[in-house]
Amino acid sequence: MLHHVWGLLAHPRQEWREIYGEEETVTQMYMRHVLILAAVPVICAFIGTTTVGWHFGGNERIPLTAVSALQLAVVFYLAIIGAVGLMGYVIYRMAKRYTSPPGIKRCIIFAGYVATPIMLAGIVALYPLIWLCLLAGIIGLCYSAWLLYLGVPGFLDITRGESFYVSSLTFAIGVLVLEALLAVTVLLWGYGTHLV
Repeated sequence: MLHHVWGLLAHPRQEWREIYGEEETVTQMYMRHVLILAAVPVICAFIGTTTVGWHFGGNERIPLTAVSALQLAVVFYLAIIGAVGLMGYVIYRMAKRYTSPPGIKRCIIFAGYVATPIMLAGIVALYPLIWLCLLAGIIGLCYSAWLLYLGVPGFLDITRGESFYVSSLTFAIGVLVLEALLAVTVLLWGYGTHLV
């Protein structure tokens, strides 16, 4: 369980080879990795918004009630899980145009591992300061992009030349999905401040 997290952060090339050799199923990857890591930003945001409160600037902090934060946490959790599947499908569609495209299963597994740094960046939601959360998200996004560029050729069996196209388009669409997820999250968690 979560044994690939350190490897993806410390030695990603070697870890991609190890993950490739495992032949795990989408269900196994979700159970061992995504469902657990997706809980990191959700639990941290729940704790941060109920104890510290949102800090949008100035001196005012707006805490959420436990009930409203829990409702929003469930939606946030489901959105993260869905975003991983969506990105796996995007990778699958991008790679279909090549000679030996990977299957949907491999693409979803790949997306789940690529999202690791973004989900880990959610730890900063313990102290929900907007600029701090954005900074951590950008750092997580940059590292996820690095994992994407490293992993596409070997993990998805796409040549290095073809992989640049797949990686670039996937990254661009991934940024759009992440921005939409962040916008919905901010709106929902911000809306929760009005439920107090």
